[in-house]
Amino acid sequence: MEHFQVGILGGGPGGYVCALRAAQLGMSVVLIEGEKLGGTCLNRGCIPTKALVKSAELWREMNKAEEFGLFARELSFDFTKVMQRKDHIVDTLVNGVYQLMKAAKVRVVAGWGEFKEQGKLVAITDAGAEEFTVDNVILATGSVPIRIPIPGINLPGVVTSDEILFENELPKKLVIIGGGVIGLEFASIYQTLGVEVSVVEMLPNLLANIDEEIPKRLTPLLKKTGMQIMTKTAVKEISQTGDSLIVKVEDAKGNVKEIPADRVLVSAGRKPNLRGVDIEGLHLKTERGALIVNTHLETNLPNVYAIGDVNGGIMLAHVASTEGIIAAERIAGHKVEMSYRAISSAIFTHPEIATVGQTEQDLKASGAEYKVSKFPFSANGKALALGETVGTVKLLADAEGVILGASIMGPQASSLIQELVVAVEKGLKGDEIASMVHAHPTLPETIMEAAHGILGKPLHLA
Repeated sequence: MEHFQVGILGGGPGGYVCALRAAQLGMSVVLIEGEKLGGTCLNRGCIPTKALVKSAELWREMNKAEEFGLFARELSFDFTKVMQRKDHIVDTLVNGVYQLMKAAKVRVVAGWGEFKEQGKLVAITDAGAEEFTVDNVILATGSVPIRIPIPGINLPGVVTSDEILFENELPKKLVIIGGGVIGLEFASIYQTLGVEVSVVEMLPNLLANIDEEIPKRLTPLLKKTGMQIMTKTAVKEISQTGDSLIVKVEDAKGNVKEIPADRVLVSAGRKPNLRGVDIEGLHLKTERGALIVNTHLETNLPNVYAIGDVNGGIMLAHVASTEGIIAAERIAGHKVEMSYRAISSAIFTHPEIATVGQTEQDLKASGAEYKVSKFPFSANGKALALGETVGTVKLLADAEGVILGASIMGPQASSLIQELVVAVEKGLKGDEIASMVHAHPTLPETIMEAAHGILGKPLHLA
């Protein structure tokens, strides 16, 4: 039986990054993964969807080329090749992760991991069970899609994000159950590629966890593309008629409607995956199906850590990776802890959305005094040149001008947000951002202008 200082269950963005950091710190590491390294993010989430986002974005650009004085005829696309490009990107990155693990001398075991006894991990492989003793255990088993209890949820053609990413044909009509991040990203991709998309959301607004002003601005933009958006609406049943699916929905007023579909995407969120972990036998403490951890990522058991989606915190790949680094460094004796003060989130709809820090509804609920400043992309020279003028930068600050939160909806929001991550993390004031020289003409000038508006007024806005 081999012995390692660190044993990791799960090779997603939390597990494999933790393994690399632990190896850098001179520890011996075994990592057990039942599927491919990279987890949901790399294989069935962040990366493949962003590959599709780029194809959709390019198709959108091609179809408005005449606005730029460019003319192209007989435009078309091959969805099979779109998906092949996605697969190639994923394969390239997955192979890269394997090479990193090899170079770091991390022992990677292909098998389903089990943690049922303190200090021991078991891998169920094709060749049988393989056991390892470990000084420290990292649980990084991720999450799985939630399948809500709706009649007809198991019919053929009703899929989750895991399955839809492996289909090589576009449906003519797609109904998406859930108006969160995953659902809206797929909605934007498929609508752009000519699919008739309907989004059904039980809550009053889309994207419930971000600053409520942003989904209120986004919803009419999505509807303008032809997308059908139904909020305050519940799915009652999914049935099959011939080759078609019928999604029966009911709104808050009791009105019932039937929506035909070729595919139904269930995008109702994700839940922690505790497969292979003997919660009761080990007396691991959980809350709402997630492992409870402190800011050091420690569970209630000594030398047992839980990182990423399995601890029920912020289910984002970059959070899992950072938690993995923190856990590895704690094991090595470093005095570090996880900070959630400035966690950014990026949503790849069209236009893009990115957020960090507190929302306006958070500040209203707290009763704290705060300031709001906004600057539209329509007043930015680079955005005009790009032909991407829809959207705004919104900053929230306390009475002294310290940036507390930010939301961006507009071109390249996912990249622009990082400046504001630094501002929130370091407690920068609006005038400190405004006084920094921003290159011209660039999109980050929108942040500078909004920063001017915290204690004064944007320069280029009447």
